[in-house]
Amino acid sequence: MEQKSIVLIGFMGVGKTTIGREVADKLNRNFIDIDSEIEKAFDIPTTEIFQTYGQETFRRKEKELIKKYTQQKQLVISVGGGAFLQEEVKQLCLSNCIVVFLDISWDTWKERIGFLTRTRPNLQGKSLGEIKELFNERQPIYKNHHVKVNTDHLNVDEAAYKVINELGAV
Repeated sequence: MEQKSIVLIGFMGVGKTTIGREVADKLNRNFIDIDSEIEKAFDIPTTEIFQTYGQETFRRKEKELIKKYTQQKQLVISVGGGAFLQEEVKQLCLSNCIVVFLDISWDTWKERIGFLTRTRPNLQGKSLGEIKELFNERQPIYKNHHVKVNTDHLNVDEAAYKVINELGAV
């Protein structure tokens, strides 16, 4: 466990990046945010990547970067909410790393919707009902993991400590 990288999965806006940074800091590891790495590669924000190149190009770059980073040791890696839609990505993460599912209830998540819709291409132009449908559709892709941490009502520090405590049980 000490050598393996940690991959954080979960629905967009659950806190994978924020909690991931905190976990990395507490474990003295480097943090990699795959979405940020994709943005660096294209030199534009995710929303523009989707608009200009399409989701397929985004997913291809996502897979390439996840393949690269999951082969490295002692990282904390945050992957996008849809990364596990790709079977190969899911298998790379599960076989090479410890996968932590950051779970959140719909009621807690929807409190964040105001600031999420501006930066998440899959939420733009959708009604609350359509977003809830996407939330529910995505839940099955997160069922494959090594550790599950519910983040409802936890601040970043509490969530990071809960992740670290659960990792100790792996």
